Amino acid sequence: MSTTEAAAPPPPSNQQGLDIRPTPREEMNLSPLDTFPYEYAGREIRVQFEMPEFTAICPFSDFPDFAVLRLEYVPHERCVELKSLKLYINSFREVKIFHEHVVNVILEDFVRACDPLAVELEGDFHIRGNIKTVVRASYKRSEAVSQEPE
Repeated sequence: MSTTEAAAPPPPSNQQGLDIRPTPREEMNLSPLDTFPYEYAGREIRVQFEMPEFTAICPFSDFPDFAVLRLEYVPHERCVELKSLKLYINSFREVKIFHEHVVNVILEDFVRACDPLAVELEGDFHIRGNIKTVVRASYKRSEAVSQEPE
């Protein structure tokens, strides 16, 4: 960079002057995801869930955001228990979180609970202000992953 070129300042992140406060991760109070043993480990199956009533709070407006969540996974040795999944998803109703972040939080928690071979997650958010948002995230278990000794 020459001395005549100045580094451009980063763009402002909040040009509207709004009080944006997403719920910190440690304050989300999400219900735990329970699992049960997959008795057919080694036999690959695909499990699909559609959760049409997902709700969280927009950190910008404090209005609810509604979405249809679609989750598909391939179990490794554990499967998610459905009632715990319902309670976990419903526990976002009081959480202030951005669309892009909620999909990542759910994916991380799901992988941590189930240790699946693969997961695909889609958040299909309802139209708000003439904009429709769809966020997708995925995970694939590495062959190099090994169990920690107990």
